[in-house]
Amino acid sequence: MSDGLDNTLMTAASERFSIREAERLRFVGPERRDAKRRRPGDADYDPRTLYLPPDFVKTLSGGQRQWWEFKSKHMDKVIFFKMGKFYELFEMDAHIGTKELDLQYMKGEQPHCGFPERNFSMNVEKLARKGYRVLVVEQTETPEQLELRRKADGCKDKVVKREICAVVTKGILTEGELLSANPDASYLMAVAESCPSLDQNFERVFGVCVIDVATSRVIIGQFEDDADCTSLCALLSELRPVEIIKPAKMLSSETEKAIMRHTRNPLVNDLLSLSEFWDAETTVREVKTIYKRIRNESASEPLSETDLCRTDLHFAGDGPGYLPNILSELVNKGKNGSLALSSLGGCLYYLKQAFLDETLLRFAKFELLPCSEFSDVAQKPYMILDAAAMENLEVFENSKNGDSSGTLYAQLNHCVTAVGKRLLKAWLARPLYHLRAIKDRQDAVEGLQGANLPMALEFRKALSRLPDMERLLARIFASSEASGRNSNKVVLYEDAAKKQLQGFISALRGCELMAQACSSLTVILENVKSRQLHHLLTPGKGLPEMGLILQHFKDAFDWVEANNSGRIIPHEGVDVEYDTACKRLKKVESSLAKHLKEQCHLLGDTSISYVTVGKEAYLLEVPGHLRGNIPRYYELRSSRKGFYRYWTPDIKNFLGELLQAESEKDSALKSILQRLIGRFCEYHDKWRQLVSSTAELDVLISLSFASDLYEGPACRPLILPSSSSEVPCLSAKSLGHPILRSDSLNKGGFVPNDIRIGGSGCASFILLTGPNMGGKSTFLRQVCLAVILAQVGAAVPAESFELSPVDQIFIRMGAKDHIMAGQSTFLTELSETASMLSSATHSSLVALDELGRGTSTSDGQAIAESVLEHFVHKVQCRGMFCTHYHRLAIDYQKDPKVSLCHMACQVGNGIGGLEEVTYLYRLTPGVCPKSYGVNVARVAGIPISILKKAASKSREFEAIYGKSIKVSEGNLDNQICDEMAAFLKNFINVTRKLGCPESSGSLGISSLTEHQCRARMLLQQK
Repeated sequence: MSDGLDNTLMTAASERFSIREAERLRFVGPERRDAKRRRPGDADYDPRTLYLPPDFVKTLSGGQRQWWEFKSKHMDKVIFFKMGKFYELFEMDAHIGTKELDLQYMKGEQPHCGFPERNFSMNVEKLARKGYRVLVVEQTETPEQLELRRKADGCKDKVVKREICAVVTKGILTEGELLSANPDASYLMAVAESCPSLDQNFERVFGVCVIDVATSRVIIGQFEDDADCTSLCALLSELRPVEIIKPAKMLSSETEKAIMRHTRNPLVNDLLSLSEFWDAETTVREVKTIYKRIRNESASEPLSETDLCRTDLHFAGDGPGYLPNILSELVNKGKNGSLALSSLGGCLYYLKQAFLDETLLRFAKFELLPCSEFSDVAQKPYMILDAAAMENLEVFENSKNGDSSGTLYAQLNHCVTAVGKRLLKAWLARPLYHLRAIKDRQDAVEGLQGANLPMALEFRKALSRLPDMERLLARIFASSEASGRNSNKVVLYEDAAKKQLQGFISALRGCELMAQACSSLTVILENVKSRQLHHLLTPGKGLPEMGLILQHFKDAFDWVEANNSGRIIPHEGVDVEYDTACKRLKKVESSLAKHLKEQCHLLGDTSISYVTVGKEAYLLEVPGHLRGNIPRYYELRSSRKGFYRYWTPDIKNFLGELLQAESEKDSALKSILQRLIGRFCEYHDKWRQLVSSTAELDVLISLSFASDLYEGPACRPLILPSSSSEVPCLSAKSLGHPILRSDSLNKGGFVPNDIRIGGSGCASFILLTGPNMGGKSTFLRQVCLAVILAQVGAAVPAESFELSPVDQIFIRMGAKDHIMAGQSTFLTELSETASMLSSATHSSLVALDELGRGTSTSDGQAIAESVLEHFVHKVQCRGMFCTHYHRLAIDYQKDPKVSLCHMACQVGNGIGGLEEVTYLYRLTPGVCPKSYGVNVARVAGIPISILKKAASKSREFEAIYGKSIKVSEGNLDNQICDEMAAFLKNFINVTRKLGCPESSGSLGISSLTEHQCRARMLLQQK
């Protein structure tokens, strides 16, 4: 009943507001112009601004005029307009408030709604996560201050001052309930691109800056990429940035498509090139200016140059300003770092509008983008997982609904800290490649098992109470600078200082808890040989020495009392300013006590004492019988029956000194929190190192649990050395699935399999046939996931597992298209295949599932065979190739580099004489005679009459197909192989060009027809 009434009232209000807006706000609708009076459709029209007609402005009150002045410059944002203790939303913003925040319209003809100050964090986060940009306009003056200003300046202002103090979007959220509950980073990413050619096949260069504002983490780099933006796509798939910054109209169409394809509805910001998306030169100048200002501020404080170096800002001297080392390296690289610096410039300009640029840089943790460090794949210290691999293997997101359930990350994620969960994601995105690094991590994981497991469990139990320390520390560091909503001039009515203090105490307790937990875990070092664990748990190495620093803050004040009262009372010797004020206060109080004794002696009565009456303190209360002895300089202030109260001139002087001393003490108390936070921030590198070591231990313990969660046996993989002269090996006995378990399957347990690819005297490729639904795709995923587990350093679900490290996994499976990016299913398939052909090396692992099925049988088979031939005999890498083209099996039956296998099944007669297949899911040597697709149709519920017809047609096709096949007597002729490889390369180029808007449709069809004929000719030559 109530909901129905509310909806009726809302509808009525909306209709009333619509009529008003059509009549009064035509300059917002059909007559809209930007601030420079350009109309939509005009060149350089800026939809972020609005022209306000002077006649309209004249009709506004002072407060309304103030709101419209802000709104006309920020039409792309929702304004939270502070009025007293409330944030108000007006006009079009009020409609958003009622729709998205469930606020109610207030009375009046103007759309208007609002909420109290205490709900700010909740509401700003709600709107930001829904893709809105929120502009926060705060009061920077109270009505009393306005009145004083009017008297002092003689101004006629009737409205308190208000200023923009924050801009909040989904990529720059730093606090909120949902943020606290979700450990996943919300990345802001800027992309700059160099376009040397209009040819779609050129290699492009990207500059990328990725920022996690909530942790002050800045990842920056520059890298070369192929025509399909493979490296950029991998980065997007790993990070899933929630907000993109790019120079308007400066990215290629292929890059725009890649961003759209590999993100999940991000907020996109197009900045004007140069003026907003800065070039490298402007960026360096701005960064130097900020760091110079930070350096000057530090120099003016009692922080020595030695202390400044200790804070580990990683600066490189550079003239009057200076840069962090990573930025200095990019500057020294010249054009090879200019795009990276430009992308940082785009981020900084954007953050400057949100008052976060200097806050971020002050304690920024710079990292070099991993894909920018090494140009040669073999030099990279990690395995490459491209976007196709991460998505096809469901490393982070499942294909069902995009969340993490059923993924490899979910299987391994038993971390108890938020920062540990983020680190695990980074490890999974980049498994290790170098032999020594893999073995070191394996040793560390093993060192946390067995006899040391109870200590590891105690460590986890202690950390389970920990807040997100990485984000909490970033907020504490940011609060050390009074800017934005933290500015001293901002008028806030809730106790912001108490909230800040509680956050600070939470950070101190968290750091103490981490230090204690790590210290307790050091007992395991007595019986482990792991270099990594010894480094992480040895004070002064991976574990910073925090004892004295933490003790300093424990001795500084009572944490419990301060948390409850919201006020710090520092212990003596902690704060010079407070101690000085206290000493002065005691001195005055001592002087007053001494003066009292003197007056008692003077008047000859020890009963004289000080009393306080109302606002008058330190009144000498003298018995009435002494009134005749009172000196003339005594000043009578009040009396009561039998007593008189006086001030002496000395008391009045002391009261002035006392008032000044108390004021200094109160001032010191108010600023003590900021001074303690400033002192805390001096050790920011140590706090971060402590968090980092704790996170690494958390992830290692999580990986140590992996073997307990598999179904069946688990083992520590044996990692073999590899070189260009040796044949890489992948061998497993009773390999299970790292994720699937019997309880998740409809019936029966998961069937483990043995596999051997590569190594001395063994085939490097498996050509896999078998019935539809027989488990071929699952087997491919299972092997690839096991390789990732092995190189992450975890146990593998197998009796034994040997592996020469894999530098990159290439996997193509499943029918999918990218229609919004202009790519059909077949083009998507070939694009991914083209990436494999151009990038695979001797140490790569390739998994191809039914390549070529998106086109005719002849074309598809020609492409499949050419690709397989290239990988087997040219690249000579390890791989698995699933196919329903049984002709391939015949052609490769005598090739020693290819092992013919199938997923076993049993076939019997079912209803109506139709074949009924029982799947055994066992990898078996040899070729499966057919794919039994009619059986799948039967399972799907196709009518029996249609199934019988299909079975009859299938037998006819098989008879015709069988007569046309002449069994080959060995390997393919080299000339035909080369011709097929050339055909495939040309075919992929043609299909890629068909996806370009500039391509001619008629020419494309003609070219495809020509290639189809060529494919048939190649097949006939065989």
